[in-house]
Amino acid sequence: MDMIHVRAVCPPDLTERTMALLSTEACVLNLQLRTGVVRRPEGDAIECDVLTGAANEVLRGLRDLGLEHRGSLVLEPVDTVFSDLADRTGAEELGARLRAPVWEQVEARIRAEGRYPPSFYLFLVVAGLIGAVGIITNSQILIVAAMVVGPEYGAITSIALGIDRHSRPRVRQGFVALLVGFLLAVAATLLFALLVRGFGLQPRAFELGLRPVSNLINTPNFFSVSVAVLAGIVGIVSLAEARTSALLGVFISVTMIPAAADIGVSSAFGSWDEARGSLLQLLLNIAVLIVVGTGTLKCQRAIWRRVSARRRERAVRRTA
Repeated sequence: MDMIHVRAVCPPDLTERTMALLSTEACVLNLQLRTGVVRRPEGDAIECDVLTGAANEVLRGLRDLGLEHRGSLVLEPVDTVFSDLADRTGAEELGARLRAPVWEQVEARIRAEGRYPPSFYLFLVVAGLIGAVGIITNSQILIVAAMVVGPEYGAITSIALGIDRHSRPRVRQGFVALLVGFLLAVAATLLFALLVRGFGLQPRAFELGLRPVSNLINTPNFFSVSVAVLAGIVGIVSLAEARTSALLGVFISVTMIPAAADIGVSSAFGSWDEARGSLLQLLLNIAVLIVVGTGTLKCQRAIWRRVSARRRERAVRRTA
């Protein structure tokens, strides 16, 4: 049974309305009230467990009361639940909505990935260098490793959320982080490849033009676009449902870091057509992931909103 624990600090003048809202919701369990026990901010402590399928409506009601501004709201995942009441309530009240995403948690996960400390750029540079070694040695394993290390998908989902929420600062910050991060990755791989070329360390096959890994990366086509579209859909869905294994699959399916690495390597070896192809691949993947991610986010919200509306309609008919 999926459930979240909600801790709220409520100003005394809102306590009655807050308790009334929570008490009338069948999917709110273990409701507790302790008056006058909270400091900073001052208020009453309210705690409850909410079945995740109803959490969006409950949280929306609490936010409409202004608790996030005058008090506070804290959400905590509940790992294990032993409750026949919770099982019955979930089956009777929620049905298909039993595992609906809690959008506050989804957005919190995306916002957490939309921060760009120095380590974000360090990971991009390191991933680019791993990708450069994979390209020069024709090692597909190292290309996959570079994809896993790269943190760029967090910036892409943050941009998608910013577009969905009409947040220009979030969109601008995401684009700036991607631009600076990929420029650093390309510069690092260019210097690395120049060093390899200068000392003659490149493998004989690569020197003779046998570059199957590079050729795969720098030739954008229908299939690479198809993979980017599918990865964009799966990425947002896996974030919404907290499926880390599926999200990892997204990391290793879209050639963004390898494309940035190939720009540097191809430029160092004077392969300008390949460098242009990799640049196109990089820009195409970023654009497709942002567009598809934004669309998937909007579609998921609309679908679950419609499911919630039907539940409310059934509840009204039962009480009429």
